[in-house]
Amino acid sequence: MASEKIDTVHDASHPAHGMSTTTSRALWKNMLLVVALVILLAGAFIGWKINRFLNVSPESPGKEVILFIEPGLALTDIGQILEQRSVISSNRNFRWYAWAKGLAGSVKAGEFALHTGWTPKQVLDVLTSGREFLHRLQIPEGLTWWQVGRLLAQSDLADFESFSQAVTNKDLLTRFAIPADHAEGYLFPDTYYLPRPRNRDARPIVEMLLEAFWKKVDTNVWPDGRPDPKEIHKTVTLASLVERETGLAEERMRIAGVFVNRLRRGMLLQCDPTVIYGLGPDFTERLRRIHLDDPDNPYNTYIHPGLPPGPIASPGLASLLAVRDPEKHNLLYFVSRQDGSHEFSPTLEKHNQAVRKYLLRH
Repeated sequence: MASEKIDTVHDASHPAHGMSTTTSRALWKNMLLVVALVILLAGAFIGWKINRFLNVSPESPGKEVILFIEPGLALTDIGQILEQRSVISSNRNFRWYAWAKGLAGSVKAGEFALHTGWTPKQVLDVLTSGREFLHRLQIPEGLTWWQVGRLLAQSDLADFESFSQAVTNKDLLTRFAIPADHAEGYLFPDTYYLPRPRNRDARPIVEMLLEAFWKKVDTNVWPDGRPDPKEIHKTVTLASLVERETGLAEERMRIAGVFVNRLRRGMLLQCDPTVIYGLGPDFTERLRRIHLDDPDNPYNTYIHPGLPPGPIASPGLASLLAVRDPEKHNLLYFVSRQDGSHEFSPTLEKHNQAVRKYLLRH
């Protein structure tokens, strides 16, 4: 009897033990499901964050941002600048993206036009392609070299002193076949688009202007080949006078004809702009008789015969062409009508009449 009781008690313990194992397995299964769900949700969240970073711009519609990337700047610092300017939403994510694309070390130095409405791919494409922001530089016809230099300084593209050194650089003058000790007259006036030079160095800008000059004159002025350098310099010099004296485009060839006629006859050119040029960059007064009588001014064409020592400004293509093909006439004088146009005369008597009519009445 006792044995049977012990067996009964022992057998009664089996159902309780089996329930415990089943419950434990269920708990583990549920825990695994929870962990899997957590991992899945975390993965989905990370995926959503990655997708959002890659495809959603920081701002909409966004705005243009001009940034200058210094040479040697680390990607971490570049990303920080981009994040501060709202070009990207996360410096860390941008660095990871650049590393994943194998472009972490390919970001270029320079000035770039970026946009807060761009995706990281667009930003990285611009920074690694080297497509720098291009500044618009418009150089009008008839500016002196120092006026061009001041224009560059005002545009914050180059230092004036650097420009002054570049236009007198012997290596540049030799390289661009300029038969003078200065690039005055050869700084071709036009509209340019250029990246900002490093350290405000004007040399690349001067090179660009001189290259433009030869490209224009080789194509349009001397298509059959350049003449002697001295002849070129005379043409540029005379064209600079025409440029400075011309108020109306249709008068260029006529004014060129007047100067050619006077040179052929051995007459003084008596050109006010040459006198003013010889007085230097700081001259701002009204031209007076004392200036016209000054023999120490080598550009004083009221005293010194022939052309001045060199160009007095940068002539445009139209003035260069006018000197190559001046209007043929017997005119020797012209005076301003005070409206941008000129009155032309073949004799001194008629010229004096025009002076009394248009100048002395004012």
